[in-house]
Amino acid sequence: MQEVLEKAKKIQVVVFDVDGVLTDGTFYLTDDGEEFKAFNNHDGHGMKMLKASGVDLAIITSRKSRCVELRAKDLGIPLIYQGTENKLQVFEVLLTKLRLDVSACAYVGDDLIDLPVMIRCGLSICVPSAPALVKKQAHYVTRLEGGHGAVREVCEMVMHAQGTLDTQLETYLI
Repeated sequence: MQEVLEKAKKIQVVVFDVDGVLTDGTFYLTDDGEEFKAFNNHDGHGMKMLKASGVDLAIITSRKSRCVELRAKDLGIPLIYQGTENKLQVFEVLLTKLRLDVSACAYVGDDLIDLPVMIRCGLSICVPSAPALVKKQAHYVTRLEGGHGAVREVCEMVMHAQGTLDTQLETYLI
């Protein structure tokens, strides 16, 4: 765990997959083809605290959904890339845009499509339901599942490593 915390100290941006990470992987389709998903409020608040601590947030997802766009807007995440089959290519564009080295980037994924970015980034994280190959490549596997607190766990771990968690929590202990 100490090695993970050392990597987390350097993180300036955390990139999240959506299905299976920000959600439990379930998506619903209405009869007219509208897609909707369920997001966890605790995860969202963790993301807001992480952003307030000075770490940028981004989303890279292979699906395209209006509800993801709305969730990103609600959380204040301007770096959102949807409909992306080649996540590594988009990740490289993001690195260039933010002028960051890979060591300053964490990625949270849950499936095989996430592996190219997980292998390249400075801190790779996955959820427990990820396939064995994904877990093997991850520096850290969350205790909690996607859509059920995994994102909050990641956010608090990064803030803890960077010494900003207590400051974020103190705002609630008035």
